[in-house]
Amino acid sequence: MRRFVLFIITVIPFSGISAQSTEDHNFEIAKNLEIFHDIVNELDRFYVDTISPAKTIETGIRAMLGSIDPYTEYFPEKDMNDLKMLTTGKYAGIGAVIRQYTGRDYIYIDEPYENMPAARYGLKGGDEILRINGESMKGKQSSYVSDHLRGEADTKLTVTVRRPGVPDSIDVEVIRSVIALPSVPYFGMWQGFGYIMLEQFTENCSKDVMSALVQLKEKGAKGIILDLRGNGGGLLQEAVDVVGLFVPKNTKLVETRGKIPQAATTYVTRRNPIDETIPLVIMTDEQSASASEIVAGSLQDLDRAVIVGTRTFGKGLVQTTRMMPFNGTLKVTTAKYYIPSGRCIQEIDYSKRNDKGQAQHIPDSLTKVFYTAAGRPVRDGGGIRPDVVCKPDTMPDILYAISQNVVLFDFVNDWCSKHPAIAPMEDFVLTDDDYNAFKEFVCNSDFKFVSNSSRALESLIKIARAEGLADKAQDEFKALEDKLQYDLKNDLDVFRTDLEQLIAMEIVVRYYYQRGAVVQNMKSDKFLKEAVKLLGDTGSYRSILASPR
Repeated sequence: MRRFVLFIITVIPFSGISAQSTEDHNFEIAKNLEIFHDIVNELDRFYVDTISPAKTIETGIRAMLGSIDPYTEYFPEKDMNDLKMLTTGKYAGIGAVIRQYTGRDYIYIDEPYENMPAARYGLKGGDEILRINGESMKGKQSSYVSDHLRGEADTKLTVTVRRPGVPDSIDVEVIRSVIALPSVPYFGMWQGFGYIMLEQFTENCSKDVMSALVQLKEKGAKGIILDLRGNGGGLLQEAVDVVGLFVPKNTKLVETRGKIPQAATTYVTRRNPIDETIPLVIMTDEQSASASEIVAGSLQDLDRAVIVGTRTFGKGLVQTTRMMPFNGTLKVTTAKYYIPSGRCIQEIDYSKRNDKGQAQHIPDSLTKVFYTAAGRPVRDGGGIRPDVVCKPDTMPDILYAISQNVVLFDFVNDWCSKHPAIAPMEDFVLTDDDYNAFKEFVCNSDFKFVSNSSRALESLIKIARAEGLADKAQDEFKALEDKLQYDLKNDLDVFRTDLEQLIAMEIVVRYYYQRGAVVQNMKSDKFLKEAVKLLGDTGSYRSILASPR
């Protein structure tokens, strides 16, 4: 704790605050630290039950940091693996996604990662985890099971599973290894253009993008689509290096500015580009954040790429790590970043909060106009606004309900147990017989679905009862209830196209892992269709990037 205070005292003079203000500020810190210390001491001495010092103080630390912003976090020594996973994408374990379903006693393996220990040693999607090293996992939470599957690299564990279509349980010996999640889970050619999915900005991800880019160019790609949807960011330098694949060396991309001089840094591209002219489309959505926004925003500011999709998340803050006593680490927001046009795209002002303590969004009316290299107007605040807006379709309620329900999982388990192999992932389609089997499976299951309209009616009836009006409107309520009666079979027909896509994706991932899911999704991807259309229309592409007249 003392080291933390000394750090604060050391950096305050750089902020330009007067000597008196600095003295008052330091006194406030010392006073409140003493109060906090004494409160913990009094609790330890007089509280009716024995408190856990580590748990109590850690709760206080997390509450304090939570009042600042969501990105400033404390990692005690026991959680250092979480921090390592955050920055490197690596951990030691078996390499599989596990899932818990309501009403089930055990956790299931949802998806093994390709070429990782779980897949190499024979674990499969749909396996029910009964025991780990002989210990029953019945009734355990997914976090408990996950902790037991992880461990030191090169250590052995035995996972006992129940597999669909197999009468007896199976013991699978697995040797843990360092799991490095792929930053580029898929790249390939699509209708004459190169497609690269970049899922996270972890160490060396720019090299993975570079490798994909080189291979796609060798295959004759006429343009590149870089998919940053769902990419929550990561390492700033990796973002700079990804942009550097497409713009000249020594191009100034990002400036960081904070309270202290050490927070001010200028980032320029460090290497010669792979291709400065190939047409480039960046796909974004509301989950594209931080490093993703640096890539999309920088390429937009330099008029080097067209952004297709929806407005991005709006995170313009930079975090660095500080070592804390007893091997802890503080990840702290130290600066804001500014992209080539000079704008910062941070959407929420965490220094300003309403009466409920909620941080305030910067309204569009208060954002400022900046200009790209060609003179196109762009705005700060609120993330990166796409050049071509493409909104995803609204997911039907029935589709969401089935995707979250165990009935889909059970159907896919049953289907896969009867099909040892399927067509190549590019060619796989669900047949009429397959879909009819799914309909029958769902209708004969315990799957229950309550539509939003039925929920709204139920709420209205409760309000009417509270106001003494229910009896007066009883006939109308009954008539409306009859008209809103849910018809599962009808919905399974109405939303067949969406449901077939969902089922096919769940099946393909069992045989071709994450690559299969990506390819299956590409077949009906609105954003991708818009990107391909744009790259195929050279005139439209160039007109978007041209300077305004």
